[in-house]
Amino acid sequence: MPIDLKKLPTEEIIGLYPEIIKELKHRDVIQSKNLVGEIGEFLAISHYNKTSNLSNLKRADPSTKNLDAISRDGDRYAIKATSTTATGSFWGLNDPENKKKDKQRFEFVIIVIFDKNYELTDMLEIDWEEFLELKRWHSRVNAWSIPINKKLRLVAKKII
Repeated sequence: MPIDLKKLPTEEIIGLYPEIIKELKHRDVIQSKNLVGEIGEFLAISHYNKTSNLSNLKRADPSTKNLDAISRDGDRYAIKATSTTATGSFWGLNDPENKKKDKQRFEFVIIVIFDKNYELTDMLEIDWEEFLELKRWHSRVNAWSIPINKKLRLVAKKII
C-alpha cells in the first residue's frame, strides 16, 4: 500500500529522505552524492536489461573513466541524466582549440531526461559519431556536454 504523503506531517516527510538515501545505497542504486546521475544510470541499465531488443548492460566499475556500463558484446556506454537543458560533462576529450581527432571513449551515450520534478520523460541513445556532431563546449568547466534540443531528438534513437 503506497504512503499517502499528504497525510504526513512535514517533519516526517523530511525524515523519509535520509532513509530513502540509505536504502538506495544498500540496494547499490547510488554510490555517491550525484543522486540524479546515479538514478539515471540505474534506470537506464535496468530498462535496457528488461527490454529484449536492447543490449544487456552491466554497470562499469565506479573508477572507470568516461563510461558507466558495458554490454555483453563489449560495447561501452556513457550514461548522462539531466533535468536541465544539457547533459553533464564529458571529460578527457580534446578542447576546441586542439584539432587532433579524439580517441573513441565509448560506443554509445544514453541520455536520461527528467522533468523539473525528476519524473522520467525520455531516454535517448546516440552513438560516438552522433556524439561528436552534437557535443558543445562549456568554457566555464572546460568540458563537453550535449544540449537537450530538437537536433538531439531528431538524431537520437528514442528508447523511452
